[in-house]
Amino acid sequence: MLTSVKSDVLKVLADPLRLQIVTLLARESLCTTHLVEETGARQTNLSNHLKVLREAGLVDAEPCGRWTYYRLRPEALSALAGELTHLATVAQETAESGGRKRSC
Repeated sequence: MLTSVKSDVLKVLADPLRLQIVTLLARESLCTTHLVEETGARQTNLSNHLKVLREAGLVDAEPCGRWTYYRLRPEALSALAGELTHLATVAQETAESGGRKRSC
């Protein structure tokens, strides 16, 4: 079963802009200026979304002069992927065995 922490991460990733940010950060570290250019979102909006992503443990911030670069934390996504893979495996095994039903 997904833990509440992992379900919170799924809620965070359910936002289209945050998912776009995560997708961009999977390829390279970017600053807010780059993310504004790539997404077309306003800087304040991006900053709020980046804060949510950092609090969820998906993104790290790295100060670099007057800029802050953001990078994806792959281990956070790997943990979530592991949980989802486990659920898929259990569902597949259940389906292959003819399924289970609780009696009413």
